[in-house]
Amino acid sequence: MAADPARLTRADVEHVARLARLSLRDDEIATFTEQLAVILDHAAQVSALDIADVPATAHPLPLSNVLRADEVRPCLDRAEVLASAPASEDGRFRVPRILGEAP
Repeated sequence: MAADPARLTRADVEHVARLARLSLRDDEIATFTEQLAVILDHAAQVSALDIADVPATAHPLPLSNVLRADEVRPCLDRAEVLASAPASEDGRFRVPRILGEAP
């Protein structure tokens, strides 16, 4: 379906270009006038669709959570884990400082 370029004028495109601080040549203005008219025509067609019975969705496909439930489980013994670490301090892993050091 062809767009009606008369709905969008050259002056409209020049105005938008000025607002966007774009410097357009005459041939670009003519091209963009046609292209923007097609885009606006398509947007008008989408706006004209009757979507009253279409439920709102966040995604076009039905998705379900594939992650496991967050359940409390027994974990490793902290002392045992820290005993196998190269260094520990105050019940935590001790790692080399990486911020604030000169190379």
